[in-house]
Amino acid sequence: MAKKLKDTDYLFISTYLHSRERDLLTAARMERMIEAPTAEEAVKVLQEIGYGEFPSVTEQALSAALAQEQEKLFQDLYRFVPDKAVVDVFKVKYDYHNLKALLKARAMKLDGGRLLLDAGRVSAADMQRAVTEGDYGSLPEALRRAAEEAGEVISATGDPQLSDFVLDRAYYAEMLSAAKETGSEFLTRYVQATIDAANLRSAVRTLRMKKGADLLKKVLVPGGTIQPETVQAAALAGNLEELYRPTELRGAAELGTAAAQGGSLTAFEKACDDAVTSVAAKAKSVSFGVEAVISFLAAKEIEFTAVRIIMSSRMAGIGGDTIRERLREAYV
Repeated sequence: MAKKLKDTDYLFISTYLHSRERDLLTAARMERMIEAPTAEEAVKVLQEIGYGEFPSVTEQALSAALAQEQEKLFQDLYRFVPDKAVVDVFKVKYDYHNLKALLKARAMKLDGGRLLLDAGRVSAADMQRAVTEGDYGSLPEALRRAAEEAGEVISATGDPQLSDFVLDRAYYAEMLSAAKETGSEFLTRYVQATIDAANLRSAVRTLRMKKGADLLKKVLVPGGTIQPETVQAAALAGNLEELYRPTELRGAAELGTAAAQGGSLTAFEKACDDAVTSVAAKAKSVSFGVEAVISFLAAKEIEFTAVRIIMSSRMAGIGGDTIRERLREAYV
């Protein structure tokens, strides 16, 4: 168990992050990006709030700018956060993203390097080296075990999707374990809300594909406030709305029922993300403490998603109304 830190230990970092909230991508700034006459003009909004130069407005330049902003964020927090493990909870997903991409690319005999995000606990280069050499000894213990198991599944079946199930389960388990080790009940609740949303997504997608219990057993993961078996039973009985009614995901579950029958997946996915955001937003009123760090990290995750949606859509010539439908609720 990590050493118990006091709220006052977070006084400096909390004050620092609250001062940085003015540079977050607000709803008004998103609207300016959507309404900008060109994608090049939309980029200027990002540069006003601290994003780096875009040598060209392309998907490659967008990915580079987001990666740079992520790296800068984590470096800043590592310098000042009393418990670095809090930051690592948010870095875990990049490790698993990179591992998934590399294992899938290796199975398909492709180069997965361009898909990597250098924001995890393990550098993208080290992860690529581990997968290429098939030697995972340098990875953190839980990640190492997951990599070995996923690699064995691909070798035995040739099916990268089956390895994804292994890695998803390991990812959420490690993220939850890391959150609990920080001693922060707020962070644990946030991660559990993330798992609940992931399971609701998986249940709705499975129903939409007209699949049943066998697939649900593979895709649902433990660790949320609702057990996988309970989600499975409700999904098969058509009772997801009732199951999630007491939770932040009640609205998402209503949309999920429609999506499972062929309705809008976009609205459903957005509602799932907005529900998780609402959990993080409960820390807005906290002046100082670990909650301020967690809420800022969650806010930046929302921002990165919004930037990618807006800029990718602008570059593809997608209209403003469609972009707005895809956007999640702004944190600020």
